[in-house]
Amino acid sequence: MSKAAYPYPTDEFDASPGPDTPRGVHRAPRSAWSRWWPFLAVLVLVPALAWGAVTVYANGGFHLPGGGDDPTPRTTTTTASTTPADVVPTETTAETPPAAVETTPEAPPADLAAPVSVLNGAGISGLATRTVTKLTTAGFTSVEAGNFSGKTPVASTVFYATEDLRSTAELVGTTIGVTTYVMSPIDAGAAITVVLRTDPAA
Repeated sequence: MSKAAYPYPTDEFDASPGPDTPRGVHRAPRSAWSRWWPFLAVLVLVPALAWGAVTVYANGGFHLPGGGDDPTPRTTTTTASTTPADVVPTETTAETPPAAVETTPEAPPADLAAPVSVLNGAGISGLATRTVTKLTTAGFTSVEAGNFSGKTPVASTVFYATEDLRSTAELVGTTIGVTTYVMSPIDAGAAITVVLRTDPAA
């Protein structure tokens, strides 16, 4: 656009700049403080940050909220043993269980209904019959008298057939006064046989 076609009046901005007029952006000269304060800040902040980091590390590091570390200082309590050092443990002896006591099974009671034969081998008349009377009086219910024709035994003897009849044989002997007992199924017959060689009452 030419000056002739410029519709606005000429003002101070349209004047041509002189040789001493500054051109472009004009900046004021910087002061000494503006040039040196960054260096001073570094000299002050770096030691301060280093001291803070060392202090935090010495106190156990950072404890972030919600983290796994417990911010409360942990104290360990050591409980001293209550046992004196000079106490010697007492030696304990294991208790020995009592020895098993062997018990002999009790003999069955006398059987007053067991068959009893009384044989007279002494040659004394009526000896077997008198003996039968003593046994029936004592409670025996199956007693009979007879004569013995053998040579043995030498002494009056009560023979019994089985060990179960031992108590019955002893009761027979106690009743008539005979103290010799022999278990012999052959000589005892059905249950108990008494051979009289002498009169027990004499």
